[in-house]
Amino acid sequence: MAKLGNPKETIEVLNKYQFVFQKKFGQNFLIDTHVLDKIIKSAEITKEDMVLEIGPGIGTLTQYLCEAAREVVAVEIDKSLLPILEDTLSDYDNVTVINEDILKVDINKLVQERNNGKPIKIVANLPYYITTPIIMGLFEAHVPVTNITVMVQKEVADRMQSGPGSKDYGALSLAVQYYAKPYIAANVPPNCFMPRPNVGSAVIRLTLHGQRPVDVKDEKLLFQIIRASFNQRRKTLVNGLNNSPEIHLPKDIISESIQELNLTPSIRGEALTLDQFAKLSNIIYDKTNEI
Repeated sequence: MAKLGNPKETIEVLNKYQFVFQKKFGQNFLIDTHVLDKIIKSAEITKEDMVLEIGPGIGTLTQYLCEAAREVVAVEIDKSLLPILEDTLSDYDNVTVINEDILKVDINKLVQERNNGKPIKIVANLPYYITTPIIMGLFEAHVPVTNITVMVQKEVADRMQSGPGSKDYGALSLAVQYYAKPYIAANVPPNCFMPRPNVGSAVIRLTLHGQRPVDVKDEKLLFQIIRASFNQRRKTLVNGLNNSPEIHLPKDIISESIQELNLTPSIRGEALTLDQFAKLSNIIYDKTNEI
């Protein structure tokens, strides 16, 4: 039975191994059993599932995952945590710990070897400084995944699920919503962690789309346009695209492309929906190939 998840047990483990928190790895360990239960419930883990956990720490969430899933593969970058994990996970025979940087792991190969290429579930308590590269890396590698349930900074979770016109809406919102449906399952205050972070957190579940919500002729171009639109938020969409080194079209053609969508030349990128960005990227794709 999972024993970790409260301050007393966590402190005992840390003291036993004289563990020193590494600021460079953004380590904040969960010490609230209610939040742990909520993560497992949100991820909808069953005994059929293989789960990839990113950053198991001392194994608190890992214990819960081992009890809920068929198999758990936990990737931990900090080698000083390996003896602790060997101890805290000693009761479980369905877990493998890999000492590696998740950004360097071939997850597609892992899924092929461990789950016959069938979709897995990913769960993580992510360090704030690396949240976006990890999530975007998973999406862009087209890893077969049912859902990704992660603890992230509250502000990042808000950005992932926000829509046009909101101050939180941006390139991350569009990228996440292109690949998945975001749902904030819980808001988590700082006192649920050790050490306490300076900001609030949230558990967000990203359920991957079976089929993309929009049709695009060139996915790379779509994201170039999205990035260019938000790089200089105060500029109009026309100027944002015109200033981008990635968009190779004269300004009048860019303006004409935007007007084809029945949008005014003065519109800003933050006003466009994902569907409008997809249509704009298809128009620009056609015009680029005409030149």
